[in-house]
Amino acid sequence: MKPVWIVDDDQSIRFVLEKALLREQLPTRSFSSAADVLRALAASDEPGPQVLVSDIRMPGESGLELLEKVKARYPSLPVIIMTAFSDLDSAVSAFQGGAFEYLPKPFDLSKAVELIRRAMEESMREEVADTARTDAPEMMGQAPAMQDVFRAIGRLSQSHVTVLVTGESGSGKELVARALHKHSPRASGPFVAINTAAIPKELLESELFGHERGAFTGAQGQRRGRFEQADGGTLFLDEIGDMPFELQTRLLRVLSDGSFYRVGGHTALKSNVRVIAATHQDLEERVKLGLFREDLLHRLNVIRLRLPALRERREDVAPLTRHFLQVSAHQLGVEVKRISEAALAVLEAFPFPGNVRQLENICHWLTVMAPSQSIEPKDLPPEVLSAFGLGGSAPAAAQPAAWTAPPAASYTATDPAAPACAASPAQPEALLPLQPVNTWELDLEHEALELLQADSSDVWDVLTRRFESRLIRAALQTTRGRRVDAANRLGIGRNTITRKIQELGLDQQAALADSV
Repeated sequence: MKPVWIVDDDQSIRFVLEKALLREQLPTRSFSSAADVLRALAASDEPGPQVLVSDIRMPGESGLELLEKVKARYPSLPVIIMTAFSDLDSAVSAFQGGAFEYLPKPFDLSKAVELIRRAMEESMREEVADTARTDAPEMMGQAPAMQDVFRAIGRLSQSHVTVLVTGESGSGKELVARALHKHSPRASGPFVAINTAAIPKELLESELFGHERGAFTGAQGQRRGRFEQADGGTLFLDEIGDMPFELQTRLLRVLSDGSFYRVGGHTALKSNVRVIAATHQDLEERVKLGLFREDLLHRLNVIRLRLPALRERREDVAPLTRHFLQVSAHQLGVEVKRISEAALAVLEAFPFPGNVRQLENICHWLTVMAPSQSIEPKDLPPEVLSAFGLGGSAPAAAQPAAWTAPPAASYTATDPAAPACAASPAQPEALLPLQPVNTWELDLEHEALELLQADSSDVWDVLTRRFESRLIRAALQTTRGRRVDAANRLGIGRNTITRKIQELGLDQQAALADSV
């Protein structure tokens, strides 16, 4: 285990944290300035930190400046920023700069140790994941549709043209972007990715183009944006279809001549970047709706690669499943589980609305939850079994001993994921798998129908707010109000959950509940 690096010009703070961490048998190393940290990182014989804990105000470079330099070199290193509790601007800037969390002063020592331990666990998980990604093939697929994708990547390997990758969520669009970068002349340059849908629009401009000191509240220093960070390499703009309309003009200008301004800046900057964009949306339809600029679409759509959904390449389900089971076992340090042909047949028949990402999550679930080393159909998660009308909680004796999955095309006619030929007239409807009943999905559908029949014009907003509110409240209840933990459990960012809590009024609800 690598040490925790503590950076603070106050010797008493360093001493207290060192003693507390040593009592927990966590190694430490202390520094009095950002310059000392940067010199230690530059020394080739120095082991890097597992976690960096830094004060925000120190002589010389500040903690935020240190954060930016460390993140540029070690993007997955958790950095905890110590700051005064009332210094909201510093806290906002810390999160914008990629801090793991901020620690208010004066702090409770036990909470500080707990936070550092969580950061160490996150750091070690990232190291395991990095090792797995290094050892694993970048993309897998024997299906003809995937072979077409591989051939296209090969043809584009020596090209610098802009590429638009389309495909459903979870189908692996970022993997395609990384492969295009790895096999291009820019492979030695940086690969920088940003999900334009995951960042609030008021922060997205700064994320893309950077900002000057004092450009807005909390901008205490100059910050390089993603275009500058990707200079000489590749910038991957994920979910480009969700980019705010007002920012699309700025992006179009960069794609046209390679120049841009930082937020609050007056000097034009140049960046030599290859842009790869991705979306799950129909951009032509969004152009018709006035949500996406037509000229930006033409600028992005030089070469279009369509990534097939997993249900379109069912022959890849088995090798992907075995691969993800190996990766999960490696991450958890357990023996790799085997999966029976019968269980694989069930998975091959499943429509996978979440595509490859959903299959990966299922394999993680199986590695933890399957009761034995051999995975049988009855061990599959409820989301899979319910698609075929089988209860996930039914006892093993209730399952047929030699049960096999229905054919790949066996969906009900109402299944939105089914291909057009799913409900074949030659197949009696009685043989089609039963749809699950009394589920929250059906309740949601009934509620939507009632609102739609009442001619409501904001059905999407009403139901989305109710769904998100319930989801976030459940996560906060599970984590006893810890927002960072709740965000991690939900698979969203810290900034996202904070923004959602404010938008949904959950802070006010909690305050009213406490006052009753």
